[in-house]
Amino acid sequence: MGRKVKDNFAKGIIYLATGITLSVLIFIVGFIFVKGIGLVNFDFLTRDFNEKVFYAFVQNEDVSMSIDEEALKQKTPFDDRYESLIEGPIYVDNIGAAIAKVTYKNNATEHEQLVISYIEKNSPLTNAADSTGKEMRIGTDYVIQSINGTDFEGLSLDEAAALIKNQSDELKIKVVQPGGGVKSNIITTLYMVLLSLVIAIPLGIFGAIYLTEYAKPGRFVNTIRFAAECLSGIPSIIFGLFGMAFFVVALKLQISLLSGSLTVAIILLPVIIRSTEEALKTVPTSFREGSLALGATKLQTIFKVVLPCAVPGIATAVLLSIGRVVGESAALLLTAGTVAQIPGTLLSPGSTLTVQAYYVAKEEGNIELACAIGIVIIVIVIVLNILSRIMSDKLDVFNKK
Repeated sequence: MGRKVKDNFAKGIIYLATGITLSVLIFIVGFIFVKGIGLVNFDFLTRDFNEKVFYAFVQNEDVSMSIDEEALKQKTPFDDRYESLIEGPIYVDNIGAAIAKVTYKNNATEHEQLVISYIEKNSPLTNAADSTGKEMRIGTDYVIQSINGTDFEGLSLDEAAALIKNQSDELKIKVVQPGGGVKSNIITTLYMVLLSLVIAIPLGIFGAIYLTEYAKPGRFVNTIRFAAECLSGIPSIIFGLFGMAFFVVALKLQISLLSGSLTVAIILLPVIIRSTEEALKTVPTSFREGSLALGATKLQTIFKVVLPCAVPGIATAVLLSIGRVVGESAALLLTAGTVAQIPGTLLSPGSTLTVQAYYVAKEEGNIELACAIGIVIIVIVIVLNILSRIMSDKLDVFNKK
């Protein structure tokens, strides 16, 4: 009787701990999704974080409005950037679109702006081109600042609409594409993943091969393994300080994509070495002996017998390392920078998704936008983990055949 009570009590503790863990996970993910899901859309994924100002060249062509006035009033582009409607909207025939005056919020400042609130399907704005003749997409939340060199600042909505209607021939419209997107951050993150893995994978695999196949058991090998285990437990900010002092300052690589990739590669090395080493150890000794007995050299045995058998474990380690790169922030703040742009070269700075989430939460206090970025990060990590499991299973089946 007493043993049964103890067993039930222990079982209850296990269930309770599991329930608490699962609840915390659901709460965290749920909080991120509830706070940020409203901002996640196509524009959020395809626009840069910073605003873009450019000139659009549009043909002057009258287009009748296909909806009534009440429906037009419902076509509002309001989101977190637009605080309130001041005037309008007013439909302007010769651009086939409606404009409205709103209070525009940019970080901590607010000012009035003219915003495109509705565009007809056959509007000339849908065929706009930039100064090079390249077609461009103008959205319903774009800010319109001037037309043919005449600025709209200080004009009422009626005066601005009349000014547009009085223009003839080709129209040169100065527009602002709103920011708040993460396109450049996604691309920078992918660059960081690619470069850091290109550096870390060969070094990690070769290091594991040495420890498993060549090194003789002893103090030296034990010291290397102990050092790798210690490195995997060191906070990433320490790696960031090293990367800033060595790569950025000593090697003069500047705060750049390359400095960040080299720093992250060092962070990944212990994980790849240990995981690869364990994968190599699972290959039966008989495989090695059989290969050597058939006349193969040790190097041939390693690359043609041992490594192929260990590929599932190595692939899993690599894909999980990608998740580590995606989630890294502290080290990259000091080595890759916080500039929300697509790096033009290896020596250009850039901001990954996690760094951008930190920036908007800490510097701007925009928790909703930070959570929206967090959703993108969570989705990427989930996809990578699924790919890790699928690839590992398929490679296991292939090797068994």
